[in-house]
Amino acid sequence: MGARRILQRLAVVLVVLVLVLGGSLVYLDGKLARVDALADYDGRVADTRGTNWLLVGSDSRVGLTPEQEQELATGGEVGADRTDTVLLVHIPPGGGATTMISLPRDSYVSVPGFGQDKLNASFALGGPQLLVQTVEGATGVHIDHYAEIGFGGFASIVDAVGGVDLCVPYPIDDPLAGLTLEPGCQELDGAQALGFVRTRATPLADLDRMNNQRLFLSALLSKATSPGTFLNPFRLWSLMSGAAASLRVDDGDHLWNLARLAWAMRGETVTATVPVGGFDDVYGIGNVLLWDRARAVPFFEAISQGDPIPPELLAPAP
Repeated sequence: MGARRILQRLAVVLVVLVLVLGGSLVYLDGKLARVDALADYDGRVADTRGTNWLLVGSDSRVGLTPEQEQELATGGEVGADRTDTVLLVHIPPGGGATTMISLPRDSYVSVPGFGQDKLNASFALGGPQLLVQTVEGATGVHIDHYAEIGFGGFASIVDAVGGVDLCVPYPIDDPLAGLTLEPGCQELDGAQALGFVRTRATPLADLDRMNNQRLFLSALLSKATSPGTFLNPFRLWSLMSGAAASLRVDDGDHLWNLARLAWAMRGETVTATVPVGGFDDVYGIGNVLLWDRARAVPFFEAISQGDPIPPELLAPAP
């Protein structure tokens, strides 16, 4: 009888916990900022295999006080928001390794309605809708989900999980990003992590920057899905509430979609940059990055068909 009563009480506790967790999730989901990023348009790329996310880090300072801007070394408001980071994440059908692809913001692409321009110009000119349309047109990959975060939200999420452990391969001294780091494995707080993904004060500048962004995101998601986070109710609540307050997602996206994304990226992830063909100076636009179309076309065809990217396309061009 005593054992039965204990089991009954445990069952009641579990039910209450599930209800509280479910209610909290629905409450926080309602706090997410939403935008119609994935609106249909004439000639839109048809649905492709697997699940594809477009993750965007913008240079928005919205909600930051002047003191916070100084602490995060954002440089102050600079006009229309721009994309500081653009990542295409592909979760293949039926399992397999998730693929995370950097799309350089200076990529010279066709921006619908505006001609050829840099990729990040599409965001400044038409917001998330035009950015998604530009990415789909350039890659032939249908985007299923969209998430965007600004400077302040980025730092707050890192702090919510108690910092992120990263192995820095070289010394970094970048006053513009407010960052000074020695090489080696160390824990970065929110301000340091923001500087790490923004800095160009490295041997390969923007190419290192994209590698750093992918390295950081993998480390953050590993920390966010670790037992130390999801078994700690205070840290879990801080993470969930921080994400809800910091992210802007498509109208059809929810916190549970973000949780599935984090879970899909918790393990082995293939990381890559779109095949690069070189650089050029374009009058009125500046220095742009050119894709190696001969390699980029089969690169993205593999993604659209849900197949692994051929190893020879993941490596730098010979």
